[in-house]
Amino acid sequence: MELAHGLLLNEEVCSQLSEHQKAEFVFEWLRFLKKLLIAADKADLKEKQKKLVEQLTALLNSSPGPPTRRLIAKNLGVLYSVGDTFSVYQTVDECNAIIRSKDDSPSYLPTKLAAVACLGALYEQLGRLLGNTFTDTVGNLLKAMKSAESQGRYEIMLSLEKILRGQGVRAVPCHREIYKAARSCLTDRSMAVRCAAAKCLFELQNEAVFMWSSELENVSTLCFKAFEGSNYDVRVAVSKLLGTVLATAVMPKQAPGPRQSFRKSSLGDVMDLLTTGFLRGGSGFLRASGDILKGTSSVSRDVKVGVTQACVVFVSTLGGQWLERNFSALLEHILELVSNPKATQTQMDAICCRRCISFIMRATVGTLLGEKAQITAAKEICQAVGKQKKAVDAAMSDSNIETRVGTTDVSASQHVLVCALQELGSLILGLGTTAAPLLQDTNTGVLDTVVSVLLHPSASARLSAAWCLRCLALALPSHVSVLLDRCLERLGALKSSPEAVSGYSATIAALLGAVQQCPLGIPHGKGKMVIRLAEDMLRSAAQNSRISVHRVQAGWLLLSALMTLGPAVVHHHLPRMLLLWKCAFPQSPKDLDTERSRGDSFTWLVTLEGRAGALCAMKSFVSHCGDLLTDDVIQRLLPPLSCAVALLTQLPLLIKAYGNPMKIVVMLFRQRLYEILALLPPKTYEGGFNQILKQLVADLTSPENLVCTASFLLPALCHPDDVLLLGPALQETDHRFIEEQLQQGGNAGGGSLEYDPFAICEKVSEVDIVPMPLSPAPSVIIAAVGLFGVVFPHISAQQRAQILEQCSESIKQVKGCRQQTAQIHVVSAFCSALKCLGNSRVSLGPEEVRRPALALVMGALESANPLLRCAAAEALSRLAQVANDGAFTVGIAQISFDKLKSARDVVSRTGHSLALGSLYRYLGGIGSSQHLNACVGILCALSQDNTSPEVQMWALHSLSLVIDSAGPLYHVHVEPSFSLVLMLLLTVPPAYVEVHQSLGRCLNALITTLGPELQGSGSSVSALRTSCLVGCAVMQDNPDCLVQAQAISCLQQLHMFAPRHVNLTSLVPSLCVNLCSSYLSLRRAVVACLRQLAQREATEVSEHAVTLVKDLSNREHTLLDGTIKETGLEGALFSLLDRETDLRLCRDIKETLDHMLTSMAVGKLSRWLKLCKDVLSASADFANAAPVETTQEEEEEDGDRVDDASTFTSIPEKSCPFTNPRWATRVFAAECVCRIISQCENEDEAHFNMALAQERRLRDPSSDFLVLHLADLIRMAFMAATDHSDQLRLSGLQTLLVIIRKFAAVPEPEFPGHVILEQYQASVGAALRPAFTPDTPPDVTAKACQVCSAWVASGVVSDLGDLRRVHQLLVSSLVKVQAGKEAQNQLYNESTSTMETLAVLKAWAEVYIVAIKCQKLCDSPPNQLLKIYCEDYSSPSAEGLLNLVQADLTTLSKLWLAALQDYALLTLPQEYTAQLPAGGGAFYTAETVEHARSHYVSSWAPILHATAVWLNSTGFIVVDEEPPNLSRPVTPTTMGQSASLASVKSPEDINTERFYLILGISVEFLCSPRSDAPMESIPACLHSLQALLDVPWPRSKIGNDQALSVELLNVLHRLILTRESPAIQLAVLELVSQIICAAKEHVKEKRRSAEVDDGAEEKETLPEFGEGKDTGGLVPGKSLVFATLELSLCILVRQLPQLNPKLVGSPSNHGGKPQTLTENDCKLVSAALGVLSDLPCICSPEGSVSVLPTILFLITGVLREMAVKMPSGQISLPVSAALQALKAVVSSPMARAEKSSAAWTRLLRCALATLLDFWNTDEMHPEFNDISLLTAITIFIMSASPDVTAVQCLQSRCIDKFKRSLDSKDPLILTRCYQLLLSIFQNPSQAVSVPYIQSLGSVIVNRLQRVEKRKPESSAELQAIQEGVKALEVLVSMADEEHRSQLMAILLPLLISFLLDENALASAQSPARNLHEFALQNLIRISPQYSSVFKTLMASSPSMKARLEAAVKGNQESVKAKSSALQSKPPEKNSPSIQLKTNFL
Repeated sequence: MELAHGLLLNEEVCSQLSEHQKAEFVFEWLRFLKKLLIAADKADLKEKQKKLVEQLTALLNSSPGPPTRRLIAKNLGVLYSVGDTFSVYQTVDECNAIIRSKDDSPSYLPTKLAAVACLGALYEQLGRLLGNTFTDTVGNLLKAMKSAESQGRYEIMLSLEKILRGQGVRAVPCHREIYKAARSCLTDRSMAVRCAAAKCLFELQNEAVFMWSSELENVSTLCFKAFEGSNYDVRVAVSKLLGTVLATAVMPKQAPGPRQSFRKSSLGDVMDLLTTGFLRGGSGFLRASGDILKGTSSVSRDVKVGVTQACVVFVSTLGGQWLERNFSALLEHILELVSNPKATQTQMDAICCRRCISFIMRATVGTLLGEKAQITAAKEICQAVGKQKKAVDAAMSDSNIETRVGTTDVSASQHVLVCALQELGSLILGLGTTAAPLLQDTNTGVLDTVVSVLLHPSASARLSAAWCLRCLALALPSHVSVLLDRCLERLGALKSSPEAVSGYSATIAALLGAVQQCPLGIPHGKGKMVIRLAEDMLRSAAQNSRISVHRVQAGWLLLSALMTLGPAVVHHHLPRMLLLWKCAFPQSPKDLDTERSRGDSFTWLVTLEGRAGALCAMKSFVSHCGDLLTDDVIQRLLPPLSCAVALLTQLPLLIKAYGNPMKIVVMLFRQRLYEILALLPPKTYEGGFNQILKQLVADLTSPENLVCTASFLLPALCHPDDVLLLGPALQETDHRFIEEQLQQGGNAGGGSLEYDPFAICEKVSEVDIVPMPLSPAPSVIIAAVGLFGVVFPHISAQQRAQILEQCSESIKQVKGCRQQTAQIHVVSAFCSALKCLGNSRVSLGPEEVRRPALALVMGALESANPLLRCAAAEALSRLAQVANDGAFTVGIAQISFDKLKSARDVVSRTGHSLALGSLYRYLGGIGSSQHLNACVGILCALSQDNTSPEVQMWALHSLSLVIDSAGPLYHVHVEPSFSLVLMLLLTVPPAYVEVHQSLGRCLNALITTLGPELQGSGSSVSALRTSCLVGCAVMQDNPDCLVQAQAISCLQQLHMFAPRHVNLTSLVPSLCVNLCSSYLSLRRAVVACLRQLAQREATEVSEHAVTLVKDLSNREHTLLDGTIKETGLEGALFSLLDRETDLRLCRDIKETLDHMLTSMAVGKLSRWLKLCKDVLSASADFANAAPVETTQEEEEEDGDRVDDASTFTSIPEKSCPFTNPRWATRVFAAECVCRIISQCENEDEAHFNMALAQERRLRDPSSDFLVLHLADLIRMAFMAATDHSDQLRLSGLQTLLVIIRKFAAVPEPEFPGHVILEQYQASVGAALRPAFTPDTPPDVTAKACQVCSAWVASGVVSDLGDLRRVHQLLVSSLVKVQAGKEAQNQLYNESTSTMETLAVLKAWAEVYIVAIKCQKLCDSPPNQLLKIYCEDYSSPSAEGLLNLVQADLTTLSKLWLAALQDYALLTLPQEYTAQLPAGGGAFYTAETVEHARSHYVSSWAPILHATAVWLNSTGFIVVDEEPPNLSRPVTPTTMGQSASLASVKSPEDINTERFYLILGISVEFLCSPRSDAPMESIPACLHSLQALLDVPWPRSKIGNDQALSVELLNVLHRLILTRESPAIQLAVLELVSQIICAAKEHVKEKRRSAEVDDGAEEKETLPEFGEGKDTGGLVPGKSLVFATLELSLCILVRQLPQLNPKLVGSPSNHGGKPQTLTENDCKLVSAALGVLSDLPCICSPEGSVSVLPTILFLITGVLREMAVKMPSGQISLPVSAALQALKAVVSSPMARAEKSSAAWTRLLRCALATLLDFWNTDEMHPEFNDISLLTAITIFIMSASPDVTAVQCLQSRCIDKFKRSLDSKDPLILTRCYQLLLSIFQNPSQAVSVPYIQSLGSVIVNRLQRVEKRKPESSAELQAIQEGVKALEVLVSMADEEHRSQLMAILLPLLISFLLDENALASAQSPARNLHEFALQNLIRISPQYSSVFKTLMASSPSMKARLEAAVKGNQESVKAKSSALQSKPPEKNSPSIQLKTNFL
């Protein structure tokens, strides 16, 4: 294929290829040429142009296929437009000659079509250059069209369209001729020709004024005719033409020429034309009159649907602003359509007509208008409803006889009301809470108007009003309770009016059905009111026969709706419900017989209505309350159901006795019974199977019941992929709502609410605007099919065979069209049964069952109905699946093979070809490759059957299933399949769209089969890949949108497997162009592909989209979403998201934007933030955001800052590219802002550091950081948080919360000591304030509380006044909480009050915790620096904050304790449910306990922490204060007792309960933290326990209860094993330390009290306290010490695995490099050692001996592993902790206790020996730190008893270590060694000190004597010498009097030797000079004390004397010089601040 990539066609290669390869090669060359011509060098092109034209002309004459001819035409056009035009006329003449040719043979047709296409392309590209030949060409084409067949007419129309586009206004002379030709084509029998004609006329109307002036009426009539018998594509194309022409007539695009005169049409004229089409279709006057006379004037539905679509195009073309201005008039005209009696002659017509009108309003008002305009439209609709209602009231008024004549007919008004109310409901539902102003407008009175329709005489109007109120309740949840109360009250008052009973009960049911979609719910008590009213209705039904049926229906409807509230509500009323169901049916068969003999027609009508209602309520119960459906409940439901089944047999007798009036209610009863039985386990009613099946078969096959339900039944039973075979009608399109009814042919019609009022409380599907239940006849069939499927698997094989044979017989007995209907019903039922068999993995049965089953399915497989064939193919494959027999499957496949070989009819070939594909789908490869070969061979042959496109389509679809299912087995067929697909793509005419779609599916399946192999580089793979790309290119060029969608899907697959080979440069523009396609499937494919591309290459995709906009010509811009130019692809996607209603498409758009944001937002921060800001600020619908209410006092306090905040509510900027985005789009934009912040968090730290960001921006001006956009972030959060939409307010508050958390600590560089967020205090306050108004929903207030606490706790607010304002908001909420349950909001469920209350308490808890932390930081002595900082920065905040909280702390503490008590009760296991308080808790009610749980789960942790901190601050001292005003006592002291008993509890009891409450909650949670629990809950629990154990009283409780302590330690140990967080592990160790401390205090207290009790003289007999008692045994599981050791070991071994006892002694454990740990690891090790060192204190002497070896092993082990040399001689934290622990252990009292001292001495000696062994020079690592080990030895020497270290062998080794250290060259080691020896020399015990003095004194002297030769060169060396001198001085002072003079005789010469002479002193380095000074000062100080020795020494050594005198003299001179300099200098004033700082440091 690379050889095809040249400017000229490689004819040599081309001639060597086969016919198919040649076609592919030529197409590839033409594709390449199209790109090349634009970029080609002009000179090169000029040189080769002649040859190129010849080649293209030759190809033109070679009968090219459709895609090839399109490319030839395009290339010729481009060639002449970029190159020379010298031969263009010749080319035009050649093409005209070809067209004029008399050769009509089929082989010459492609050449003629290519010539036609070329003319179109040439005139389109060259425009006026060919102007003078234009008329001849058009004449030639029009002449040719007269004799052309459909392909020719199609191509000529497309060509004329291009000619018109290219010629523009110059084509005026030919307009009329083209118009005449297109008129005839618009009603052509070929649908493709009609589409092409519509496109041609659409282009013509741009310039032809007559089309929208003088010919307007004719054009309209023509379009109406075109709609007749049309398909979906024709309706789309023609409606686009008609709508645009009508729009142009109303609002002309251009001024007419001077000769053109026309009258501009009014809206009324246009609507009259549309009305004519809607009511009379395209028929002329005479024909219409004739129809009227015959009584058959009903217009075909496809005309109505077409006119509907045209009306939508008409309004959409005129645009949103026009609609806004003219909505009132338009509404009047639209509603007139539906009020015309001609449009609603039958019920089916009325439903169809209403659907059309609803669609017009939804597609215009719902999509074109912004929120403000929609509110205005809603008011208009409301006024229209009011007018209709008044007219009906006047008509119904008996007193006003005159006005009754001529007023609106009631039946006509009902249809108007249905449409108007449905649209009003949909509008309000779409607006959500932004519709609040609409309901507040008293002039409109929306609620009153809608409620008034509930009394309308028509049921459909009443139901529509009820549905409208449901929509209103969903949009504004605060109205649900109000409306319920209103309706319940009116229903009670007007229960004697049938209209009122019907209307209000339907509304109550609709409102109850809406509650399941309202998260805030309704008060629980409403359920009781509803059930009471329903019972009353059922009881009083018999009192008044006029309204009996209404009351019975109303009663059961209310109960059905009540069931939708779910188990939480229903379980309270279940006993009453079971009783009602029992009473609705006779108690026994005898009663049933008696009943039959008694009743009359009316009684039976009421009875059956009631029983159908009861069954419906049962169904609702089973559907919505599955949790309550226990075996016991099912047993209680069975008697009524058994009776209902028995009643089935009597129903035919009732119809016989009472006639047709009974039919509807009997059908309804059967439908309800079937529906409830299908939901219950079949085993429960298997006794009634025979009766049920008999009735089911009768229903499915009885001639009376044969309503055509194919379009309702079969699509659900067919495989979703197969439905694609049935054309676009069954696929999801933008027009599906109206297109559906064209499929629902026959008498069934569409669904409507009046058919089944019970549907009003069910959820509506995504597609429908309202529930659309079908009429009883099809509904009962659908229910029967469902039940048949459920029952069939549970009957015996014999019964199955009988049933199937009976069904087959019944089908044979029915004749004519009814036979097909019976067949559809039976096959549907059997298919349903096969599905159930397959799902439950049950076999079909033996041969006697398979035979009739196969016969039944095979018969359907050859049905004329394509839908039935699809279902039969599905049934056949499922039959093979459940038969589970290879031979049977092979037999089935063979039958199809044989049929396909012999049959020639389309029906057999299509059915059996699909059957083969279906078999593969369910059974894989059917086992053998031979079958696959045969199958593929047959399907490939069928797919080339040019005589029947339908056979081709089905065969190719089946082939795609085989390819998909065969997997690797198919590889051998891949290449031939590719060749076939490409050949067909290049030859099948474009009119056969379905064939192209099937080819697309095949190509997709082939790409999937090859998968990642497509990445390969081999020649065969490369060829296949090229084939894929060529195939995709052919489909992309196809004019049909669904084929283009397939192409995009194939490219998406290809991109997944071989991304390098998909050219984004061409793919992305083709996607962007189709973003606004009028075909939903194409938009879905585009966005799905973009989503995948954005995952990998978001930036490239975005850049390609922008490039496309730059490259497009102005004319082509209309194809593209204009926002790409302004805001890039992401902006276009936001716009699309705002317009789209399809949920799947919206989800894909959001995911695409998410991927793009993740990849690009950080790099293009400004662009993304601007985009989000534009979307959020574009809501100019409401002049500003929700008004920010501030009191006058607050405004005065805020001063200028409130003005700053008010700027945020200003009208958005004019240049905003988005017009009025909906609230849902703005919510997504706010979520995007949060995502951008989190993306930045993972990137550069400069995003959250203003100083760094500014510095980086200076260096690189192109860099961008989030912190620089903080003002915009705050503005966006503010706009969202103060909007009318509650969802947006929640998103805004969440955004604000994220901003506060991320930016709270960012300092303001310009004002040191301040943070950047301080300047936005007023804005934050203003954003929060509206959320605390009384009418705010609880979820918004709860979120605002969270933001408040974060804001206050952040420390940003430093000014007490500002702090108080935000604090006041929390106070107002607290007041609301204190008011208790009585003051609860009655608008929502009680659980919302729980949510709000807990949110308030949680917020206060968080604030209190922060206030206490701040206070502790300021008060703690080690943090004086922090204190100074706090005073500069936030001390008013710290202290003021605590003072503010302190004021309410008494109340808060009680509320917190109450909340914790509730939480503790709610977390009890299921078996303790009975112990929960009957009336509920402090903040939840018993009925809403399940809903409340989640709110407690999200709030308890901060409340627990705050409570513990408060108890800590009170020291557990109980103060009797007034309880807060609550509806019941709430302190935990009331737990399980009455208030009177609780009042006499002692403080000790109260404290104990509080202690165990906090401990219990914490331990319960820490034992097994829930997976959904936030991570912060664990630290909260740990900190709570720490705060608790900080107080002596709780410590004593823990200390006294060892079992509790051990349990707590076990929980903490588990926590350490499961949580890696260092913060958590450190908190655990701190807590362990507190537990050990509690145990220490307990043991100490017991010892002290024992000593006091027994007297000091009897100490020997005192019992042993502490663990281990007399034996020293520690019992695992019961021992506190053992548990602590386990936990500590776990921590230490995790950080230092070498400490693991199993590794000790292994080769890897010795001589390794010492460990280096992170800071957190060091802290953990240190904390663990601290815990270990405390353990001996809580043991008895014997116990301490047991535990000591372990402790010493671990401490010495840490020393061994961690003793690493550190810079500047520091000691690491773990080593320091190890040394401290060692000292604590060595000096423990247990070492000296009588019972344990010997053992301790032994063990300590071992430990010391171990330490000394670490100095083994062979193994010692050079990085080991000698200082640490020397210190450890010194600890032993100093702190242990002399017995430990005085042993000769240890002592000599210790002395040896010191000697070796004194020889060290490291001054740091020397310094430390001298210091340690100094402390040893000073040891009071001479037994310890003397050996060291004797051994090391002389070594020190020798070491110091060396200094004279080598003076110190660094400060470290100087310090070592100074420390050595100090040690010598101590030796002198400690010596006996007689020996001191001798020692002084050594010391003084040493000091003198340090002195320097005058010359040396001047040149010496600083350390040597300092040593000189040090020595001189010491000599001056010491010499007077020992004058005799000094004099003797001076006398004996003149050199020393001279040296000393010189030094003294020099010193005196320097002192004099300094003092004179000081005197001459003026005195300076000392700065106290510097002094303070110096002193401080």
